Amino acid sequence: MLGQVDAVILCGGLGSRLAGIVNDRPKPMAQIDRQPFLDILIDYFSRFGFRRFVLCTGHRSHVIRDYYGRKRNALEFVISDEPSPLGTAGAVRNAEALIRSNPFLVANGDSFCPVDLAGFYDFHSAKQALMSMTVVESEDTRDGGLVTIDDCQRIVGFQEKQSKRRGRYVNAGIYLFQREVFPLIPMGAKYSLEYDLFPKLTSKGGFAFVTSGSLIDIGTPERYESAKDFFYKHSAGCAEDSFAVAPCVRERRN
Repeated sequence: MLGQVDAVILCGGLGSRLAGIVNDRPKPMAQIDRQPFLDILIDYFSRFGFRRFVLCTGHRSHVIRDYYGRKRNALEFVISDEPSPLGTAGAVRNAEALIRSNPFLVANGDSFCPVDLAGFYDFHSAKQALMSMTVVESEDTRDGGLVTIDDCQRIVGFQEKQSKRRGRYVNAGIYLFQREVFPLIPMGAKYSLEYDLFPKLTSKGGFAFVTSGSLIDIGTPERYESAKDFFYKHSAGCAEDSFAVAPCVRERRN
């Protein structure tokens, strides 16, 4: 079933906080053990059956286009270029004509969370949701979007970039959308999933899929280094199951 679902990955951010150490490529192309972080995401998604990837690019888009244009495997890569920065939701709307499936997956290109994507798809289908979001429970919510859910896992509130609080759910950056969401996003305008679209969806059928996985992002130099350690530790054993988080790494290379 997931082989028929498009995976849309948001790769267009400027990555200004990481610019001191990654300044010649888009942030998702930052190297983790001599491979782009984006390859790790694509490898993980493909293990669940995803085969078609729509890469929403902006800043230094040619790096992604050139790299994935040379790929020769069973996966299909489609590039959606932004004419100007459109924000996370604007990038999705910009790619509408390239997205074939209903529903379709959307994921941030600079973060990773080991989610059971087959279970996520089943959850989304069972809830008959317009949008489903993966969330993790975290004590540190300083740099993440807080999500409030009810007993039925319906999303009833969003708060972006709040001060540190305990026992709240944090947006993990992986979503399933029905195509009916497109009219809610203005065409050609800068528009945010987190600040603009998601607050609209609290009354339109948005649900939260709770996962216990760790949320890893590469948005700052410190987190980038932590991500390198995370993938080294979790891939050194070369687990063969579908939840292995990265290709096998025998030796850490900086």
